[in-house]
Amino acid sequence: MTVRQAHINDLDNILQVVEQARQMMRETGNMTQWSNGYPSAQTILDDIQSGHGFVIAHDGRTVGYFHFSHGQSPEPTYSVIKNGQWLNDKPYGVIHRLASGRSVKGIAKAAFDYAFSAIDTIRVDTHRDNLPMQNFLKKNGFAYCGIIYVNDGTPRDAFHKTIST
Repeated sequence: MTVRQAHINDLDNILQVVEQARQMMRETGNMTQWSNGYPSAQTILDDIQSGHGFVIAHDGRTVGYFHFSHGQSPEPTYSVIKNGQWLNDKPYGVIHRLASGRSVKGIAKAAFDYAFSAIDTIRVDTHRDNLPMQNFLKKNGFAYCGIIYVNDGTPRDAFHKTIST
């Protein structure tokens, strides 16, 4: 698998992967995350235009997508965390909108490996019903840190991991 920056001409393939991810969420009992058209084509275009949209490809096909940022301003929704605390105050990267298609395993690992190649501290949040993502994070050494609230006011479970370089 390869990770590369997404381009505007990737949009249709990304939207197909996002829809597959949404379907898998519903099949695993996550009925409310990524509802009401989120993430929209405009959200993905904004990611791409800002340089934060990434495609995961396998055998020339788009099999995954994620938003990754680091080195910018801190994530605004991470400034307040309830029922816990972040592991440290080091500069961090953030992954959002991680979407995996149905055809290939290892999408999340590829995305996080890419992120950790850029920065040694990652914070991430996920919906409480997104058990596959929570299991991945716990299995891969992320610590549960508490609850944050996203822009629409809904809670998300917050995770954090720092690796030594």
